[in-house]
Amino acid sequence: MERRKFLTGAAVGTAGAALAAPAVAQDRITWRMVTTWPKNFPGLGVGAQRLADRITAATDGQLTVQVYSAGEMVPPLQALDAVIDGSAEMSHGAAYYWQNKSVGLSFFTGVPFGMTSRELTAWVRFMGGQEAWDEIYDQFGVQGFLSGDTGTQAGGWFRNEIKSLDDVQGLRFRTPGLGGQVWSRLGASVTNMAAGEIFQALQNNTLDAAEFVGPYNDLALGFYQVAKHYYTSSFVEPGLATELVVDKAKYQALPANLQAIVRDVCQAEYDEVASDMYANDPRALKTLVNEHGVQTYASFPDDLLEAAGTAAEEILTEIREGGDALTKKTAESYIAALNILRTRTEGTDMGFIEARRKYFSLS
Repeated sequence: MERRKFLTGAAVGTAGAALAAPAVAQDRITWRMVTTWPKNFPGLGVGAQRLADRITAATDGQLTVQVYSAGEMVPPLQALDAVIDGSAEMSHGAAYYWQNKSVGLSFFTGVPFGMTSRELTAWVRFMGGQEAWDEIYDQFGVQGFLSGDTGTQAGGWFRNEIKSLDDVQGLRFRTPGLGGQVWSRLGASVTNMAAGEIFQALQNNTLDAAEFVGPYNDLALGFYQVAKHYYTSSFVEPGLATELVVDKAKYQALPANLQAIVRDVCQAEYDEVASDMYANDPRALKTLVNEHGVQTYASFPDDLLEAAGTAAEEILTEIREGGDALTKKTAESYIAALNILRTRTEGTDMGFIEARRKYFSLS
């Protein structure tokens, strides 16, 4: 595909020319976005398409974004590599999918017992998170922006009820990121795979359990057909964010107004996806329970949670003390921000939520 360049609209004087050259209209360019999501996937895939459409509309087609869903151009878990190697200009996914490149990237998606969605955006936007993220991605010639938010995710689907920590031993479980490392330390056999591959792995008995996002997405993926025990609150993904990654050199070559549109549309979509998920998760959960006979559990057993908390602390300590310089810097920034932000969440929000739960039941 021919690479196009923006031209300045101003007339250019030519030495020795009798007349100034006429003004040249600015070229239109097309960028390719590859995603990790199936086509028309609720919330996340739809959000990626909407983000592309909004950029195209806001620039009046000056920057047109074409979306390629999982597998249409590259396999879903090779989306970032497509931007790094120049096959695409954008990717839409989750930063913890790339922790093999840098463990520090996991901090921008979801950390076990870590930041909620609102805490994460506070860190990224106002407390040094974006700067740390930029430093990590600079190594690969790309730049990341928060582009969506699922809120607190579900804990996952299991063939059998998890009654204690003992039930986790040897469990073949799909779960990614640092959360996957926690489950591994609890005794599970952990793997990661893209959304479109999970159902078949469950159906074929390759997996005993899986977590992906929450009721809205999980209903669409049909997990309830194989596993009926559903834990609705995750301790490993308390405020999961998606990302838009762009080729940094091409992004910085854009005029300032187009750069601002890309950045601001990402921020708008972060909030839009969050609202979409929050509105539709409870509706989907009602369908799962009432129409498909799913058994739900608000939380995992206490002995499992206690062990998980210990494992999460160990993993984060190891990262902070033994990681590469940028990962250590990111971990320090994240933990320092979390310790400030949790005073707001736990000291203000939790008190209200508990009071509402106990004393307010208007119907």
